[in-house]
Amino acid sequence: MLEIRFHGRGGQGAVVASKMLAVAFFKEGKGVQSFPTYGAERRGAPVAAFIRVDDKPVLYHHNIYNPTHVVVLDPSLMERVDVAQGLKEGGFVLINTKLTPTDFPDLKGFEVHVVDASGIAVKHGLGSPENPIVNTAVLGAFAKASGLVGLPAVLEAVREESPIKVKANLAAAEEAYKSVK
Repeated sequence: MLEIRFHGRGGQGAVVASKMLAVAFFKEGKGVQSFPTYGAERRGAPVAAFIRVDDKPVLYHHNIYNPTHVVVLDPSLMERVDVAQGLKEGGFVLINTKLTPTDFPDLKGFEVHVVDASGIAVKHGLGSPENPIVNTAVLGAFAKASGLVGLPAVLEAVREESPIKVKANLAAAEEAYKSVK
C-alpha cells in the first residue's frame, strides 16, 4: 500500500491537493482514501493531509505514521516540523522551493525532488505573491517525480475538482510536471 503525507499551511491547498491526487489515482483504477488533520483551523496554520492508495479497496482507517512519500507545500515548515519523520526507506520528499535537492542535507538518505510551485502558481494567477495557492502545481510535480500516477489522470482530477480558474490550474500542473528537479 502506498501512503503519502502532505505538509502545508491553511490556505495553500494541501487538503484539496490530497483530494485531487486521490481522484487521479481513482481514475486509474486504484483504491484510495484521503483525509486531513488540522490544528487551529485558520489561514497559515500547519496542516497535514494524507492519502492511501492500493490496487484493491483501502479498508484501513487510522493515521499514517510511516508514509511512503512526503510532499511539502511550504518549505518554512521544515524549520519546525520533521517532515521526514517515519518516512519509509526508498521514499522521496517533494518540496515546493527554488532551492536544489542538494540544499537539503538533513534529508540525506531520501530522494529529494524540488519544484518552484509558488513561482508557477503566481505566474498563472493562483493566489497572490504573498499567498500563492500551489496545490495543482505540486500535483503535476508529484506525477513526474513519482511516476505512480499519470499526468492525464491528474489533469482530469484538476479539471473536475478545481473550484475556480480551471485553465490556470491545469497550466500550473502541466508546467510543474515539466519543471520538477
